[in-house]
Amino acid sequence: MVPSEDAAPLLDVDQILADPGVRIVVCCGAGGVGKTTTAAALALRAAEHHGRRTVVLTIDPARRLAQSLGLTELDNTPRRVKGIDGDGELHAMMLDMKRTFDDVVLQHTDPARAAEIFANPFYQAMSSTFAGTQEYMAMEKLGQLHARGEWDLIVVDTPPSRSALDFLDAPARLSRFLDGRMLRMLLAPARSGGRSMFSLVTASFGVFSKIVQKVIGAQLLTDLSGFVAALDSMFGGFRQRAEQTYRILQARETAFLLVAAPEPDAVREAAYFAGRLREERMPLAGLVLNRVHRPAVATPDAVESIAAADRLAELGGHETTVDVLRAHAALLQQSAREQQVAASFTAAFPAVPMVSVTAQPADVHDVDGLRTIGAAISRS
Repeated sequence: MVPSEDAAPLLDVDQILADPGVRIVVCCGAGGVGKTTTAAALALRAAEHHGRRTVVLTIDPARRLAQSLGLTELDNTPRRVKGIDGDGELHAMMLDMKRTFDDVVLQHTDPARAAEIFANPFYQAMSSTFAGTQEYMAMEKLGQLHARGEWDLIVVDTPPSRSALDFLDAPARLSRFLDGRMLRMLLAPARSGGRSMFSLVTASFGVFSKIVQKVIGAQLLTDLSGFVAALDSMFGGFRQRAEQTYRILQARETAFLLVAAPEPDAVREAAYFAGRLREERMPLAGLVLNRVHRPAVATPDAVESIAAADRLAELGGHETTVDVLRAHAALLQQSAREQQVAASFTAAFPAVPMVSVTAQPADVHDVDGLRTIGAAISRS
């Protein structure tokens, strides 16, 4: 007998959403598995069924969340969602990494220095497109929302899984960047009084700078040096806040939920992320397995259905019944494959609770659809 996802402990999502000690829920998973919809459905359920003042933060560039919540747009400011039942509130926002970076600069430096930073070409590129900036700014935004203390629950919708791992790695990568030898060498002339870029450093650094200029160009090196010098006073704060948010993610007030579809690649990604969370000692609450196919009846089985369909096809005149039997057999076979895929995760992580959500007949496009998903996740 093939073990199914039901062999795992049942994930009680309502217990997590209702727990006042849980202040952050982070939804992680591969792309295209319904993670954004799941995050929005959980946030809505927390507001409507558990009376919590909830904000959902999406880092996914897709616009489905705004559409599902009946909002014309989402931006870096939490927007209240109307039409919410119960005593709770639901707010939604989408990370704007450049605006978040700009806000951080404005908060931690004077207007003149901020203007200098904003005008720097390297900053303009880094704040908009630089690899890793989005994940670090997501950490900044999560830390800001948490520090404000006005939300009972923050639900975070992360990018696809490997990017979500970047979300976890952002503090460490930032520390490596700040502690890097090349960065310290670039900072040396800026810290020595602001004279000519290389006039106050050793001859060996002069040789090094010429090599670097040949590789990346003199103007880019000048822009980078100016950027580093302008942000120098802020670097300690960047690192401190990132590490503080990382500790929050390790705390009991955070619950990580993996989201996957019953497909080999998606479950493999979920298992990879589960392993990382375990290594980082982060609280993995469970797995939400989306778009599961369940036949209404288990009999006749697939073999019997196909055999019966073949016999009726030979007799002729039973086309509708033949189609139904073959569709039933195909659904049973698909369900069996999905159970095998789910069993691979359960075998690797037998203690991780799981809940499966039956595939919906249509895409979610409004609040009522999110309510349906929330009810399915909570099995109520």
